[in-house]
Amino acid sequence: MNMTHYMALLADNQPWNLILFMAIPVILAETVAITELFILFSRPQGGWLRRINRWASITGGIYFTGVFIYLTKTAVIPLTASGGWLGAADVIAVGCYLAGIIPLGGMALLDLGLIGKAWDEERKLKLHAIFVAIFLVIAHIAMIFGMLDPTLLMSDAASAGMSGMHH
Repeated sequence: MNMTHYMALLADNQPWNLILFMAIPVILAETVAITELFILFSRPQGGWLRRINRWASITGGIYFTGVFIYLTKTAVIPLTASGGWLGAADVIAVGCYLAGIIPLGGMALLDLGLIGKAWDEERKLKLHAIFVAIFLVIAHIAMIFGMLDPTLLMSDAASAGMSGMHH
């Protein structure tokens, strides 16, 4: 079966690529999401839950910035320059995965006080929750399109050229 570059990245160099590009960012983001739910319902002003949430948010944003830079330099730019994209599913999967930099980076900037420093806690909490929601949506879009056979969204001529390709 043909694979998108997203799935090929995760399948290569097992288990390291899966750990570096999926497990670490997702575990940090899910930690933020889960603690965020408790924070939204209980509104603690401090404590261990807020510390875990803040730590996972900042760590996730900084970590994913490195992933974003690395994959942009080693995959996106070369694939774009060589015309190596495998159709719409491939571009959507990789594009949505890398778009995770917006909410993850936004949460880190918010928790570091680099944006919204003068805002009240309610406004910060609302933006933080919005960033969590955006990340969850785009990460799932990336996963869904990443698991598709990329030939499903290609023209007949383009997919014919891939008929012998297997990753």
